[in-house]
Amino acid sequence: MGRAQPDETDAGVGLAAPRIPLYTKTFRTVSSLSGPLALVERVTGVGYGELVNIVTDDGELRQGQVLEIDGDRATIQVFTGTRGLGLANAGVRFSGDVARLPVSLDMLGRTLNGLGEPLDGKPRLIPEHRLDINGSPMNPCARDHPSEFIQTGISAIDGLNTLTRGQKLPIFSGFGLPANELAAQIAAQSAVRGSAGSGAAEGDDFVVVFAAIGITFREARYFQEQFAATGAMERTILFLNLADDPTVERLLTPRAALTAAEYLAFEHDRHVLVIMTDMTNYAEALREIGTAREEVPGRRGYPGYLYTDLATLYERAGRLKGHRGSITQLLILTMPDDDISHPIPDLTGYITEGQIVLSRDLHRQGINPPIDVLPSLSRLMNAGIGKGKTREDHRAVADQLYALYAEGRDLRRLVAIIGETGLTPADRRVLAFAERFEREFIHQGGARRSIEDTLGLAWSLLADIPLGELKRIPPELRRRYGHRQERSA
Repeated sequence: MGRAQPDETDAGVGLAAPRIPLYTKTFRTVSSLSGPLALVERVTGVGYGELVNIVTDDGELRQGQVLEIDGDRATIQVFTGTRGLGLANAGVRFSGDVARLPVSLDMLGRTLNGLGEPLDGKPRLIPEHRLDINGSPMNPCARDHPSEFIQTGISAIDGLNTLTRGQKLPIFSGFGLPANELAAQIAAQSAVRGSAGSGAAEGDDFVVVFAAIGITFREARYFQEQFAATGAMERTILFLNLADDPTVERLLTPRAALTAAEYLAFEHDRHVLVIMTDMTNYAEALREIGTAREEVPGRRGYPGYLYTDLATLYERAGRLKGHRGSITQLLILTMPDDDISHPIPDLTGYITEGQIVLSRDLHRQGINPPIDVLPSLSRLMNAGIGKGKTREDHRAVADQLYALYAEGRDLRRLVAIIGETGLTPADRRVLAFAERFEREFIHQGGARRSIEDTLGLAWSLLADIPLGELKRIPPELRRRYGHRQERSA
């Protein structure tokens, strides 16, 4: 990405203000108003993504953006909707500039709306740059491979589905599951832990950009209170788009958040964790806009370009060669009817590098966080858990935990048919392991565990399993583990 140029023409905040005031001619050729969309005919010199001002005869001013150009007709999405506008009294002025986000380091600790405007009552920011919220695609040849461990403090993630710096990893949740609590906990606890010899730093270099999309007022208050209570707000930029905010703003919120993340990562060498919740609300807004445009629907009524649109967001994560900073994405989406084959999680899974799945059954049992490790995976785990011996040991322990837990889950189904009396002593050990694994390893409430604590807990769970039954542990590691067993005995 190129380095942005400073802008001295506007010290305001918000996407609606153009970088240079280029509003000139007013078009009074609005031919159609539908939901958040306005169709203007007989226009010239208009570009895609251009900002517009819509002015009524009584002086009311509304902002919008060009969504589509078809010959001399322009489709405009009005940020606050078209209710109250009339075909005769609406004048449209095109700005000649795209939506831009004012950015500076003073954004840290601030709460903004989906358009980048302050919500915390503090003075307006003095921007260092004004950046196009659509960003610039990363040249694949300039990308660096994701590496180095981001410690979330959650054992089921750090130990079995490691989040790697520069990765995009979604969390698939369901209605009523504690995805928001998990997101707030990760935002408060996360830190970069470099792999062996990497020298990656912790502390001030690690920041969080949190984009809340289409959430309720109660959920917004929860995030604000949690960040304030844990002290995480000092290193966080919080973008809030509430459920009663304009639909169009939901499409701009993640783009504004990612623009801020790119600025921090590639201008100031920060390690940025972008948490976006809930991407289902984003997709619903996209479907609503598509319906208003009378587009031919795709799967379950979502636009046929849903995959492409999501990719324009998700692919803004990564690392660039020559830059110390990075952007890591943790995406939270709610699966309608807990259906992982629904278009939103299905397409998200194709673009991202793994997934974390929350389980309703574990939630009913009081397991918190209710992460189901069997369908969860991180495709870049090996890149984040170190090199050489460190990687081999961590990978072996994770594989052994996974194998024993999967076998224990199968035995539970068998017990429901034949009863526990039909099990062998080895089967009973595995069944007991699965119970302890859920209650002690996955469940941790609001506690924060370091990776050392997580691996130590894993070894303590494996202590009840004879060494000969630990098939995924290499012989050398089993011998070392055997000595540890003897010493503890």
